[in-house]
Amino acid sequence: MVFLSIFYNLRSVLLNYTYMRQKILLFITFCYISLLSIAQKENRAYAITGQATNKFAWTDIKQIDIATGKVVKTLFESDKTIFKSKALDKSAAVTPAEVHNPTGFGVAGCALDARNGRLYFAPMHFSEIIFLDLNNEEANFTTVKKHIIPIAPGNPYIAEEDQLSRMVIAADGYGYALTNDANHLIRFSTGRKSTVEDLGALIDAESNSGISIHNKCSSWGGDMLADAFGRLVVISANHNVYSIDAKSRIATFTGTITGLAANYTTNGAVVDTDGDIVVSSANVFDGLYKVNYKDLKAVKIPTEDKSFNASDMANGNFLLQHEADAITKFDLSNTVTPKFTSNNDGRVYPNPVLGEQFNVLFENQKAGHYTIQVTDLVGRILQIKTVNIVSSNQVEAIRFTSKVAGGTYLLKVINGKKELAFTDRVIVQ
Repeated sequence: MVFLSIFYNLRSVLLNYTYMRQKILLFITFCYISLLSIAQKENRAYAITGQATNKFAWTDIKQIDIATGKVVKTLFESDKTIFKSKALDKSAAVTPAEVHNPTGFGVAGCALDARNGRLYFAPMHFSEIIFLDLNNEEANFTTVKKHIIPIAPGNPYIAEEDQLSRMVIAADGYGYALTNDANHLIRFSTGRKSTVEDLGALIDAESNSGISIHNKCSSWGGDMLADAFGRLVVISANHNVYSIDAKSRIATFTGTITGLAANYTTNGAVVDTDGDIVVSSANVFDGLYKVNYKDLKAVKIPTEDKSFNASDMANGNFLLQHEADAITKFDLSNTVTPKFTSNNDGRVYPNPVLGEQFNVLFENQKAGHYTIQVTDLVGRILQIKTVNIVSSNQVEAIRFTSKVAGGTYLLKVINGKKELAFTDRVIVQ
């Protein structure tokens, strides 16, 4: 009897502990979602702007509110802000220009790595990638790699066609940068181990009808965005829009932005919380414009502040994020963890994941294209991979492209009809 009494008392304690633990986890989850919602409503972005003394020297870094066009904070002013710099590439010598100014003679491409708190950018006249540490109150710059594209002998600067003028952090966790002539699509990692590789030239889709991503008059300059399904989107300075498949490097012309002011070049672009595009101009002081991604019609964003020019902008939002959220949405009101439909048709192994890779077994699934999504427990997409299943026992490997914290994640597999094929937990240790 004494033993049974001890057993039931212990059982009661464990049940109470489990119940309280679930309540705490649910509270933390809702708090996290609330914080995300508050952060999203801020509509903040980073911009490369002209100097106070030279509006067409795009070397200053500012945080802006894209909903109002207001400058929120200045992070770096050329030849004024005290800064520190270091290089991951130890063999690279520091140029005299970098000593006085990390942003060189101007920047046309930047990208926000929201996960690690870094603003990556590429000085126009130097073929290199640098990032500003946003987690530090001081201005700390790190050069990731120099001489990405070789400079011609006898020339101190990179040729105009080889300048990295478009940059973004994509849904796969990698950073992508593109030269003016689109002959070099550069991919770089954002984790602890830095890798930079040249994927090659973009290829014009057959459907482009002669409109080329390589054309200097219509397609150089501008900015690059990413959507939540793994594609890149290039907006040229001359308003042309291209959708890019990073794997095949095929560039498909999707249209031209209309409704902009005369002489308004589209040099910077970000995505707002509505899922629309916000663009800036480096050459015209006419504020920001909001562009509907579906019809590419632009409307001026009213502002009471003095307009600034910006050669590039960056934030952590993806195009088509709302559409992706609709796929990965689950109900938090019924349970702390989502309901899974894992069965013999699909298996994840090893699980828990001990390294950087796990496998997904497609058993008894119909042949066709599938999209594998890895999300956190609030539905944010961490990684996407599209696969083509041809056999009933096909195995697809998923390798994390950036460091993932230990915990439970959700894997969802979507078929070609955009139907949920199966889901499962992925536990990372």
